[in-house]
Amino acid sequence: MATQQPSEALSIEEFIALPNTIDLIFQYTRALQQYVDNRPYLRLGKVVRDYAIVYTQQENLQTILDELGESGVNIMPMVMGLLGRQDLDEAGITQVQDQPYLNLKGQGVLIAFVDTGIDYTNQAFRFEDGTSKIQYIWDQTIPGNAPEGYYFGTEYTNAQINEALQSENPFALVPTQDNVGHGTFLASVAASRENNAYIGAAPDAQLIVVKLQKARSFYLEYYLVPQDQQNVYASSDLMLGLQYILERAYELRQPTSIGISIGTNLGGHDGLGNLETYVTTLCGLQGVAVSVAPGNESAMKHHVSGVIEEAGDTKDIEIRAGDNGAPIFMNLWTPASDKTSIAVTSPTGEVINRIPFKPGTTLESKLVLEKARVIVSYVFPVEGSGSQLTMIKIIDPTPGVWKITIFGDNIIDGTYHAWLPLTGLVDPQIEFLEPDPEYTIVVPATALGTITSGAYNSQDNSLYISSSRGPTRLPAGAPVMAAPGVNVSGVFPTGYGTMTGTSVSAAITAGACALGLQWGVVERTEISMTSFLLRSYFIKGCIRDPQIEYPNNQWGYGRLNLINTFNQMGE
Repeated sequence: MATQQPSEALSIEEFIALPNTIDLIFQYTRALQQYVDNRPYLRLGKVVRDYAIVYTQQENLQTILDELGESGVNIMPMVMGLLGRQDLDEAGITQVQDQPYLNLKGQGVLIAFVDTGIDYTNQAFRFEDGTSKIQYIWDQTIPGNAPEGYYFGTEYTNAQINEALQSENPFALVPTQDNVGHGTFLASVAASRENNAYIGAAPDAQLIVVKLQKARSFYLEYYLVPQDQQNVYASSDLMLGLQYILERAYELRQPTSIGISIGTNLGGHDGLGNLETYVTTLCGLQGVAVSVAPGNESAMKHHVSGVIEEAGDTKDIEIRAGDNGAPIFMNLWTPASDKTSIAVTSPTGEVINRIPFKPGTTLESKLVLEKARVIVSYVFPVEGSGSQLTMIKIIDPTPGVWKITIFGDNIIDGTYHAWLPLTGLVDPQIEFLEPDPEYTIVVPATALGTITSGAYNSQDNSLYISSSRGPTRLPAGAPVMAAPGVNVSGVFPTGYGTMTGTSVSAAITAGACALGLQWGVVERTEISMTSFLLRSYFIKGCIRDPQIEYPNNQWGYGRLNLINTFNQMGE
């Protein structure tokens, strides 16, 4: 296949802005550097710790995969979606703010979100003198003045934001806006000032905000996400946003609580994918806490699991397709020790017979009596876990129940897990007929060391019905705990309102982390504080009901209660 080579005279910014450019995620090595240097159709972008973002045109992808022996799943970004849908008292945060000896309100700490942006003009994000709490905004959607080393988007500094706030038309100077409201709400839950009607968990904390750009059309098409879906993002851009936050935090010399409230059902859910391993490295950094929403997937019928007892056995997975022709995308994960293959049966009984397993192969079949097309790809081994991944795409599916038959070709472990895409990235009529609400923690909440809080209703202490459940495929215990996440009050660009979901519980946890970082790092009580350490402190202080056995896959170790964490330290 001939590769397309845009003019080498193009700057990397111009190269990235070409309409058919795509980004890929590679482990960064000297060999990768040499590989890119020898190919004019590749450009090396930002190096994000152990990973590098590499840009090329989409018509070159197959050449790259052929040269490197890649399947694509290891290097292509995943698509991600939003996880949102009196509470500080219940979490023991107000008591910590008011306790005269502690008096923790986030002074000297940064809270950072990679999300839909922020309404920087809102009074919730200003100090009493009218200046902004926001130190930096990187809006990936506005071309012009990218942060150094990032090549796209525009960075706005605290000085620029303050200048805009003093003008008659702030958006003429700093045009970044949050048209969705998700990011603004979460920032208000974590850090709104106490001189407003709504008080955040860490009102004295400052903010860094990254507004994510929409995922590239190529990836929407690849993962069968409708092109008109707006709130869909790429894992590569999330990684860049997180790296940007770290760099700015180090420049400011302040500890940082990072909130992540986007996620995906793609990936192995085992902590070993490139996004998960990157987030795990952040959790081990001193002065950094990472709060990640586990998702709202437990009641969405997007996960199924089972066990193939021995070689030669089969298991069926049934998926309901709606009457609107929306495509089906399913990922089937099996352990490295096993070998499986599949067959597909349509609702009318037409069968695509067992497709023999061969690593790196993709087979497309057109049904004879229906307009549906079925595409099956076998990937083995997946980098990190060594698992086998089987991707099934059904284009123009006939309405009704589709059956995926799994053949146990070689079985030692026998377990299997399958996921449909995240809520919002898949048609709501598509669902498993026999779903399993366990193992529904989304990526990257499956990363090791993250502070992952499920959502509960603080009015009656009941778990939010859709709050994702653990464990992960590693397996590792998740979530860590639960925090308020039902009808929580906060600030939207349009005014005050409420939100439900684990996005909110993650934002409350991010605020609690800021108070913990102030106590540990700013006040030099525990200067080596990391996500792992803060996680342990939170677990110690969780409130637990005597009739429930802990830890469990729904509540983790109990309900977040920060004042009890400090009380436990004194015992």
